Amino acid sequence: MSYTLKHAFSHSLTLLASFSILLVVPSSCFNPKKIVNASIHSYSSDASWSSAVATWYGPPNGDGSEGGACGYGRTVGEPPFSSMIAAGSRPLFDSGKGCGSCYEVKCTGNKACSGNPVRVVITDNCPDCGSDAHFDMSGAAFGHMAVSGQADQLRNVGRIAIQYNRVACNYGRSIVFHVDSGSNQDYLAVMVEYEDGDGELERVEVKEASSASWEAMEKSWGAVWKYNKRSQLKAPFSIRLTNFESKTIEASNVIPAGWTPGSSYVSNVNF
Repeated sequence: MSYTLKHAFSHSLTLLASFSILLVVPSSCFNPKKIVNASIHSYSSDASWSSAVATWYGPPNGDGSEGGACGYGRTVGEPPFSSMIAAGSRPLFDSGKGCGSCYEVKCTGNKACSGNPVRVVITDNCPDCGSDAHFDMSGAAFGHMAVSGQADQLRNVGRIAIQYNRVACNYGRSIVFHVDSGSNQDYLAVMVEYEDGDGELERVEVKEASSASWEAMEKSWGAVWKYNKRSQLKAPFSIRLTNFESKTIEASNVIPAGWTPGSSYVSNVNF
């Protein structure tokens, strides 16, 4: 087995932090467009690979933590994630800023490795993975790096040197806003999912129906952003997103009047 029960248990604890009841609308495939990592928030056009370590956890053909520290919940096992996910070490998870970022990974140092790139999304934190680049992948994603028919042989190795590239996300669908189950008439928290491009958000703002101004939301945890007005909010709400490439989009009236905690609302925008 690739990892200790203690390690797997630490990922289970991160799932308990997610109180959202997450709903998702099935979509087309997850198909990141390849561009290469220059830093955690930027890209270059040079075709190069960086070195990292990969391990795996959870069921051999499963989706790992089924949520974890980013708050994606059971959607990690559904399209467009389709279990092709990983928990990231400190520089990859980046205190939650790395949630939703996309990478290609491949291994060549074992006879069971295919050498073909596999695309994964950071959906969880790996607190035991240290300060170097380390992908603790779902069993399914780890097995996809193998030669056809040798996924179990590769998983039996447990820990392996890999190469990785930062890539742009292209989910083939619109951004979804999951309203946290703890939201109420004075407090709004949303988990933002399926952002194309760099997959990460630098700023999130909300505008009420009765207002002409945008109010900054604070990062709560993982991919969840919050706005605590401490007085009654007036829906519908528009959400404005800015990524680390300084691109901004607006989802007008995406959370309607009559919204309910735990519900999901599909926008008609993406980067």
